Order: sequence, then structure tokens, then C-alpha cells
Amino acid sequence: MLPYRTIADAEAALGRGLTRAEALWLGYSAAKSDYFLYCHNILFLFLIFSLVPLPTVLLELARRPAGFDRFKIQPKVRLSSAEIFKCYRDVMKMFFLVVGPLQLVSYPTVKMIGIRTGLPLPSFWEIAAQLLVYFMIEDYTNYWMHRWLHCKWGYEKIHRVHHEYTAPIGFAAPYAHWAEVLILGIPSFLGPAIVPGHMITLWLWIALRQIEAIDTHSGYDLPWSPAKYIPFYGGADHHDYHHYVGGLSHSNFASVFTYCDFLYGTDKGYRYQKKLLEKMKEELRSGDSTRDLKAD
Repeated sequence: MLPYRTIADAEAALGRGLTRAEALWLGYSAAKSDYFLYCHNILFLFLIFSLVPLPTVLLELARRPAGFDRFKIQPKVRLSSAEIFKCYRDVMKMFFLVVGPLQLVSYPTVKMIGIRTGLPLPSFWEIAAQLLVYFMIEDYTNYWMHRWLHCKWGYEKIHRVHHEYTAPIGFAAPYAHWAEVLILGIPSFLGPAIVPGHMITLWLWIALRQIEAIDTHSGYDLPWSPAKYIPFYGGADHHDYHHYVGGLSHSNFASVFTYCDFLYGTDKGYRYQKKLLEKMKEELRSGDSTRDLKAD
């Protein structure tokens, strides 16, 4: 809860006028407890899990209109509406039994590490820098934890649940064993713990991380995706290969970027497959050109 209730009180405390964003934040949060603000994460996660996967899921249900098959990474796999609904139902069950309660009880830890709710608000560049740090920390630590989950014990006891979808859809991003939800939640928390920021930054971090996970599990490699312009971003094509290979996979463990897989040699199978596919495409193009010449 903010120590001031009016704009005049806030401006006096800061020694300057409030920005438009700060005035809006004051108006919304002044009378609300920090715990209540933190619990907004539950609503944000529910909306993200429910709405963000819908565009590609609807493509799947529509049996992929003409022209979209070429964007589907595993075009021969078609999930029924019953299978898609079961995935969403199981994700929501995990949300209400594990994710939501975990958010409710984790506030003391968030308070301890120094996440703040007051004024001034962080600048755009401060938020962007912290989010970049969070993504880098999460990506590196998630890589090793994910790799551990592919050892014999980790996979058979925990991670195999997530790999039930060998051709993933957006709803399958958070589909996992409850223990995996807890284990892979640690990398997401490490960034804010090491570089604590404002509650708004934490909201953005949690939202963006889940949106990114849904994107990489979408099953579609869409050429107009803004993620195409992010350096070293893996995307759906990179992670889809990990699901395609399945439990035997020792490839493409990274959650966001590709540099760990490159540095530690865990993308060799993926790169080899890409070369083979490119060679096949070139041979097909060459064959088409030869037939055209003969026809002339």
C-alpha cells in the first residue's frame, strides 16, 4: 500500500510532478495492499493460458485453411477438438491446484527479495534492461534443469508428462507434472530475486515468459512473428524438434534462446535435420527446373 493517497502528497514526497503513468498507478494502487497487487499474477496467468494459444488452436480446429499447412511444423499431426479440450482442462486443473495456490503463498518471498510497489515507477529502459536480465538468467538455468529432467529418472518420473504431446499446441506449454511446475518455476524466480524491480516489471516478466512458452509450443513457424527479429531466439521450430524426438531427445533444451544448445553441442541433431531438409528442397527445386527445361 502506498504511503500517500493523493497526487499532491506523492508530488511532495518525490519533489516533482507525477508522470501520466505514475498518476494512473497512484489512482489504482494507493488503497490496495501489496499482497493484493501481487495476486494479480493469478488473473494474468489465467487469461494468458486461456487466450494467447487460441489463434493457432483455432487453426488446428479449422483443419488448417488452405495455405496454412506450410506453416505447421508437423503438418501430418492433427489433434481433435476432444484432445485439445482435454489438454486445456488438464492445464486448468494444474492451474487451480498448483499454480494459483503457489502464487498465493509465495508473497513473503517476493516481499523479502525487495519487489516494490511504490513511486517512482521504473523507466522504460530500466524495465527493458531488467527483463533482458531475467530472460538470460531464466534461459541459462532452465537449460540445465531441463537437461536434468531428460536423465532416465527425471524423465520417467516427471518430465514424460510434458512430452505426451510430440507435436505440441499452445495449450500444452504449461502441461506438465506438478513437480515440473515447481522445479522449472525456480529459473523464472531467480532473475527477480537477483535483480529485484517494481511489481509492474514482475507482472510483465511473468506475462512475457508465459507468452514466449506458448509461442514455442504453438506448432506453427509463422514468418510474420515479431519473435523472428529477436537475436538467438529459438521459437517454435527449435522447440518443436525437441518434442518430435521425444524422450530420447538430447537436443534443443533451451527455453528461449539458442546459444546454450550451440555452446554445449545439444543442437547437432536439429542442425543436421535442417541441412537434410534444405538439401531435399534444393533437389526438388532442381528437379522442377529440369522438367520445365524439357517441357520447353
